[in-house]
Amino acid sequence: MTQSAAEIAPPGFTSALIIDDHPLFCDALLMTLQSVAGLQEIATAPCLQEALPQLELAPDLILLDLNLPDVQGLDGLKQLRRLTKAPILVISSMADNRVISAALHAGAAGFIPKHSQREVFRAAVDALRRGERFLPAGYVLLPEQQDQGGTDALSRLRSLTQQQARILRLICEGKLNKQIAFDLSIAETTVKAHVTAIMRKLAVQSRTQAVLRAKDAGFR
Repeated sequence: MTQSAAEIAPPGFTSALIIDDHPLFCDALLMTLQSVAGLQEIATAPCLQEALPQLELAPDLILLDLNLPDVQGLDGLKQLRRLTKAPILVISSMADNRVISAALHAGAAGFIPKHSQREVFRAAVDALRRGERFLPAGYVLLPEQQDQGGTDALSRLRSLTQQQARILRLICEGKLNKQIAFDLSIAETTVKAHVTAIMRKLAVQSRTQAVLRAKDAGFR
């Protein structure tokens, strides 16, 4: 059963841990949290492995990007959820209802699109302090879709050609089209065509959604 924010959020907090591999965004987010949310003790980490030792400092709040160098999709969120009771606020550039809902069902206490204004960050932190979940304006929490991560997803994955499956594995590793083209010795335009076909077969609209669907179905 998914925990509610009230079950995982402490009554008040002043410290945070930001996990994101973009230094400029981390710096901007750190200043935003200090100025509009009153958080003063803020640590940063560029990947999950470097963040894990900092959990010993028991941060009151964790802000997590879904796409990190060492984990993809919801894997990092699920690992953190097992290791800490601190509320986890997901911050991602991939912000549609399906991604947001998947993150909240996986244990996130809230979700903020990366392009959000400063006041959204204030509202999110205030909501978590009150023990509430935070969902950005204009978005709705979709019901948890067990079938999308099970039989239906497996059936869709089986429809991929061998080359499409190879490309999906590389996408799950975080590789860009140019890197995939180099690894497979094919043209980048060919990779783009395969990626389009993969997303169509998996019934998703983005690479991040493809990764989430693949990993939820145990794709290796």
